[in-house]
Amino acid sequence: MKAMINQSTSYSKYDPNRLLNTIMARLSLKSDRELSRELHISYKLLEKIRTGALTISPSMLLWMAECAQTSIDELRCVLGDRRSRARMHFVKMT
Repeated sequence: MKAMINQSTSYSKYDPNRLLNTIMARLSLKSDRELSRELHISYKLLEKIRTGALTISPSMLLWMAECAQTSIDELRCVLGDRRSRARMHFVKMT
């Protein structure tokens, strides 16, 4: 049974650990190693997100939403992202 994300809860502080723990619960995973395999990212990258050394990009959040079969808005709420819009960053190729 998948854990449900409460959309009515509004988190005010950016907390990637809360997001990662919510995804782990939703996917019934027990460790960060399992989560990194499920998200197809390295364990080192996951550690950097957990410690705050790396912020979660909009594209990573999109991938997490797809893996957890939920909406980006739900994950942004859990993450504590209060921006009205998530903007993708593009690199201009010359």
